[in-house]
Amino acid sequence: MTTTGTTPTDHAPTHRTPIRRSRLTKVVATLGPASATPEMIRTLFETGVDVFRLNFSHGSHADHGARVKILRDLEAETGRPIAIMADLQGPKLRIATFANGPIALTAGQKLRLDLSKEPGDSTRVGMPHPEIFAALTPDTDLLLDDGRVRLRVVGCGPEHADTVVVSGTKLSDRKGVNVPGVVLPLSPLTKKDREDLVFALDAGVDWVALSFVQRPEDVAEARRLIGGRASLLSKLEKPQAITHLTEIIELSDGIMVARGDLGVELPAEDVPTLQKRIVRESRRAGKPVIVATQMLESMVGAPAPTRAEASDVATAVYDGADAVMLSAETASGDYPVEAVSMMDRITRRVEHDPLYRTIMDAQHPDPQQTAADAITAAARQVAHTIQAAAIVTYTTSGSTTLRAARERPEQPILCLTSALETARRLQLVFGVHAVHTSDCANFAEMVQKATRAAFDDGLAKDGQRLVITAGVPFGTPGNTNILRIAWVGAE
Repeated sequence: MTTTGTTPTDHAPTHRTPIRRSRLTKVVATLGPASATPEMIRTLFETGVDVFRLNFSHGSHADHGARVKILRDLEAETGRPIAIMADLQGPKLRIATFANGPIALTAGQKLRLDLSKEPGDSTRVGMPHPEIFAALTPDTDLLLDDGRVRLRVVGCGPEHADTVVVSGTKLSDRKGVNVPGVVLPLSPLTKKDREDLVFALDAGVDWVALSFVQRPEDVAEARRLIGGRASLLSKLEKPQAITHLTEIIELSDGIMVARGDLGVELPAEDVPTLQKRIVRESRRAGKPVIVATQMLESMVGAPAPTRAEASDVATAVYDGADAVMLSAETASGDYPVEAVSMMDRITRRVEHDPLYRTIMDAQHPDPQQTAADAITAAARQVAHTIQAAAIVTYTTSGSTTLRAARERPEQPILCLTSALETARRLQLVFGVHAVHTSDCANFAEMVQKATRAAFDDGLAKDGQRLVITAGVPFGTPGNTNILRIAWVGAE
């Protein structure tokens, strides 16, 4: 095995722990009270977590800051880039409180919602959100308590709504409110979100997940505030966003299918088909897409999932999602390590199914009419034909690697980059094994580094081949115009 004589720069790692995932689909896990210690976080990383999510709906800045430090210390120790996602809470629409505890409901019962701060009773309750009243019209439905209570508006004004109960038997303090089919005049970024965003960016997170996206303007507002300091992931949890799906995907760096919230405002039977549509459209655009919410939810309190949950995870993998996500399973559950292990096992099993490769090969998006897309599409085909061990990309911004991942090759994508922030962000992307390295002076040096990294990290054995894409003049962003086959171990 030959190596180059270059010395890494000060910002590039001098060692790496050879951690290679034996799957292409990535695993996102949420940190919380059940996964807050350095020992547990290390175990989750070694078990299979590629991206760690910080849920800003819970926990203090001190909590999140401590977890970021643990992750960055682990990254420095192993030399392996680790991605951190800050998931912003977004607006939380809730009713107020009742004077004497929960009230009983019956179909046809009248219930007024208003802006009064007085505790509620069986005839009225406060709803401190004038923006909801501004958007209501008669015959609009309101869903409370995650859809357990449905009210229909029969009359409304700027400070109240008169409703009748359509379904539901009980209502208690501070239950959430959803307004299906109505675009609310609300920014997805509350005062709390803006404060959390500043903290997260200063802490150095790699991805920011934006909640309550309704319109392309919501994404544009967040992009302005982020200012390129992190990649932006739009959470699709409001049905209103689907009307602008193409534009939202175009403005975003990545997409999350937040099925739990979608399932509140949409009929349950609509969510699976919508999930497939979002994944398909994101893949076509070359944007990483996560399928999230309730994937292995029974493992919050049980050491094994239901068969239906295992099938649900498998479906997301068959759809070609870049990543699948764990929420309460790892944040507050009793079996966080087992949940990650199960997610890892399911994804590996699906990817070894011949049907999986048949599906992936049948769904390649048409390449754009550019040299870069033509070379990338050819790289996948060549890698398949010669049974290469990996496809290699060299990138600064990540665009070359994203293009390769869009092809959904059967081989891992070895990404070499001198930008640590790019290596971290690409951990979310299908099939990518990112290596942070020093700058390469020329194409020959890059080839030597690629063969060395592929061997050291277990992606290729001596004598196997790599398919390498690059651009000449070397180092010019977006100028992929060369395809080369290299032997691992060859001069």
